[in-house]
Amino acid sequence: MAGVLLCEPGRLYNALQQQRRLPRLAEHNYLSLLDARTQREYNESHIVTARKIEQSPTGEYLVPDAEELACVKYCVVYDCETSSLDLSDDEEEEKEKGSNGSSETENTDSSSLCSQNAEEGTAVRHARSLQQFTRHPVLVLRGGYKRFSACYHFLRTQKILWMPQELDNFKLYPVEILPAKLYMGNFKQACDQHIQKDLKIKAQVNISEQPATLFAEDKYLHISVPDSLEANLFSSFPAICHFIDAQLDLGAVLVFSTLGISRSSTVTMAYLMHSHQFSLKKAWDHVLKCKENMRPHRGFVKQLSDWEAQIYGTTITDISEPNY
Repeated sequence: MAGVLLCEPGRLYNALQQQRRLPRLAEHNYLSLLDARTQREYNESHIVTARKIEQSPTGEYLVPDAEELACVKYCVVYDCETSSLDLSDDEEEEKEKGSNGSSETENTDSSSLCSQNAEEGTAVRHARSLQQFTRHPVLVLRGGYKRFSACYHFLRTQKILWMPQELDNFKLYPVEILPAKLYMGNFKQACDQHIQKDLKIKAQVNISEQPATLFAEDKYLHISVPDSLEANLFSSFPAICHFIDAQLDLGAVLVFSTLGISRSSTVTMAYLMHSHQFSLKKAWDHVLKCKENMRPHRGFVKQLSDWEAQIYGTTITDISEPNY
């Protein structure tokens, strides 16, 4: 069995923001997001692209398409506010009573039954029933819909059906590097006022050659650097790190470059190494987990290695490995 793991809200948020040529949500085998709350709660509001888990007439949750689950990269289940993979004794008893089909359950109307099933632990029980069908562990959203919607209210919706063209044009946000603090994105996202408001961005670091003008001078640092092998970012690392540290005390910061792939990821890793005691390897793995297509070019990788040696007095990460 693939197993069941808890998923932090930020991990699901970042999964929703991934992109290749098009948003990855347009790929049918990328994400299966399943809502285990009541039909009423789902209709009122749910996470974008989430499907309501279907129920039998007796209120039991039904397994979605097994072939689809076998191919999907992420299978995420959420309920109201589950925060643990442990089921309480009361929940186990409720599950057993439901499977025995007691007369009390049979006589309960569907809305009342859904409310019982929506209690904490519903997502865990359903995830355990799905793990036999998936290649990867089934993820249970920590804190459920309540916590996720509090962090990312702009990803709530009442929309049920998504056409392929709508997914192709899905609005992507910058990825989250540090929860509610540090984000990494592209120039288009940095110029979107709604994104800045939704993420509560208070300052920006621009690593593209083109200037942006949404923020006042004291909240905006522009390091104009081309994305070329000869470009020097190393000399700007100290100023960038000090600027981000100062601004994070006041609110969230967005680091961006033209495409949000090379220069912005280089600067983000440099900051994690400087201010959060990450090695280059740890910073690389963290940023790659947040943004799957991040890719500093070779010149910037060498500068990051030099930065690591300057901070720690020695080279820790071997950049000759294929990963880099």
